[in-house]
Amino acid sequence: MSAPAAIVVLGSSGLETAKAIKAKLAGAEIHGLENRANDTDVIFDKATDHMANLFNKGRPVIGICASGILIRALGPYLANKQEEPPVIAVAEDGSAVVPLLGGHHGANDMAREIADTLAVTPAITTAGDIRFGVALDAPPPGWSLSNLEHAKDVMAALLSGAKAHICGNAPWLEHAGLPLTEKGEVELVATHMAEQGSPLRLVYHPHCLALGVGCERDCEADELIELVQNTLEANNLAPEAIAIVASLDLKADETAVHTLAKHIGVPARFFTADALNEQAPRLKNPSDVVLREVGCPGVSEGAALACVGKDGALIVEKSKSTRATCALALAPVPIDASTVGRARGHLSVVGVGPGGEAWRSAEAVSLLRQATDWVGYGLYLDLVSDLAGATREHRFGLGEEEVRARHAMELAGEGRNVALICSGDAGIYAMASLVFELLDTGSSGAALSDAASRVDITVAPGISALQGAAAKAGAPLGHDFCAISLSDLLTPWEAIEKRIHAAADGDFVVAFYNPKSRRRTDQLGRAISILGAHRPGDTPVIIAASLGRPDERITTTRLVAFDPELVDMLSIVIVGSSTTRRIAKSRPERIYTPRGYETKEHSS
Repeated sequence: MSAPAAIVVLGSSGLETAKAIKAKLAGAEIHGLENRANDTDVIFDKATDHMANLFNKGRPVIGICASGILIRALGPYLANKQEEPPVIAVAEDGSAVVPLLGGHHGANDMAREIADTLAVTPAITTAGDIRFGVALDAPPPGWSLSNLEHAKDVMAALLSGAKAHICGNAPWLEHAGLPLTEKGEVELVATHMAEQGSPLRLVYHPHCLALGVGCERDCEADELIELVQNTLEANNLAPEAIAIVASLDLKADETAVHTLAKHIGVPARFFTADALNEQAPRLKNPSDVVLREVGCPGVSEGAALACVGKDGALIVEKSKSTRATCALALAPVPIDASTVGRARGHLSVVGVGPGGEAWRSAEAVSLLRQATDWVGYGLYLDLVSDLAGATREHRFGLGEEEVRARHAMELAGEGRNVALICSGDAGIYAMASLVFELLDTGSSGAALSDAASRVDITVAPGISALQGAAAKAGAPLGHDFCAISLSDLLTPWEAIEKRIHAAADGDFVVAFYNPKSRRRTDQLGRAISILGAHRPGDTPVIIAASLGRPDERITTTRLVAFDPELVDMLSIVIVGSSTTRRIAKSRPERIYTPRGYETKEHSS
């Protein structure tokens, strides 16, 4: 997925234009200069530095400002025009739209889209677009240019009066305003075959080949890649013409298949055995053995044919290696991979920290933006609502953890990109463990569907409650510590109490999660009593409530003076060890635990 555009606003007078553009461009964000344009998604304080940072990260930049500001900000960073993101200047009142960089790599198209929204004419200046209405170095979706290095030579020749002729079927070239004759000296070739280009010969490949593959479980990726490369070379087929790698859905979690797709640079899609059975009459090499094993008579040929439809045809029959097979089918037009089969599906278990924007990781933000669906407790979804675009939300009540996790995995099993949102860290008393438990045992309910059990899973860590509380109070976790949940919903109180005694005996700093609920009111007091029998009464205690939220409260007290009434359901309690110290002279008061060197010094 391409990076979302950043609409950079330097003054409040450009906000209306920025908001109109944001409504048009999916995923776009408005970035505003601090104290001059604050009603935005992101605030920055140094315009040139911020623009340069966005540009260097590959983000399309739409500056609601004078062109010169963008030129001065980005000029020092210009290097490879093939890799640079689009940069567009838009007048504050929306009266002008000027693509400055990346015209043939998205800027011209984006400028046209913005100009259409603002009801103006885009100031497109690239010669090919103006003269012929086409950019030969930027073919439309579904096409690739194999010899990009010669595009400049060809365009220069055409602008100097040369004529061109088209070999093959390329409607987008035929309908452009190119000077075409049957014997033009410039040759524009459209083919799925492997052919060489030259300074006056551009070779375009329509993405019309479907690569069907099959393999044994845990087949080495190198074996599958080598088989495909040898098959393409033996049949003189262009790898750039491959639109999709396809297989049986039982292979949706097969590493070799996904490594192959990544190697070629195309998506992987999967079909059920029933869908592949529909292709049985068209197979060249049906197999009763394969039918018995997986429920259809052919995987590689069937998958390739399923991608190209009834008007497509198998052009390379099944090829074999020791543990893998492949076949290729040809479609009459470029294949839209999003319309065939299903993706593997991806589940991100995302920890968003306490909830504030400043404490979210860049990985978490990226995964949330990419997701098609968000699943979570309603409060957690609200905490990241500023990142919501066209995302579908699936809200659940508190205490429905397994239902949430199962729903998220089944959604991902449909081929969606799903984010299961957790507060704090996803792997600390949160949903990641439950996801893997469902994957492993099915937990307390029915087993997951086969598709859900094969999804790709990413766990994105977040700032945990114990980290947040410790940072607000000082450094109480500076030496050995442990975390103990006081919730007895899943763990018997006897086991919890045993762990508290062990932590007390070991003189650990202890972070108590889930210290209190509406029905659990006395466990925290009992836990404090156990620790109080093992460490001094002036041991520091930290109570952190609603971390990272407007009503955040950080209270420090002593073990002997601890009052459980100060603790609510949104709190975490950190009790120091016997060595934890309070710096009373600092304002606010700071608490820390020495790293242990003091003992070494005293004993030397």
